[in-house]
Amino acid sequence: MASTKGYMEYVMEQLSALEGAACRAMMGEYVLYCQGKVFGGIYDDRLLVKQTPSALAMMPSAARELPYPGVREMLLVDDVDDQAFLTALVEAMLPELPAAKGRKK
Repeated sequence: MASTKGYMEYVMEQLSALEGAACRAMMGEYVLYCQGKVFGGIYDDRLLVKQTPSALAMMPSAARELPYPGVREMLLVDDVDDQAFLTALVEAMLPELPAAKGRKK
């Protein structure tokens, strides 16, 4: 099941306080970026983020879910309605995420 455009738009609205927040459609789902770093995605209308130390500390009881078969588990963000929490979560994760890789020409 692919994610809906309406859910993606709602999540992006909730992330609007973050400078450089963006998403890219990929195979019916959406990959989420901030300042050029991938921090999570929208999969089957679920907001999932990478398991970084900050994300684990801020959401210790978060469910671990697979975005799709064959990849690492991610953390399910239950409270998508709390804009302040989402902003703080992504801001805490950014320093722990690898820099974006350049594209090959």
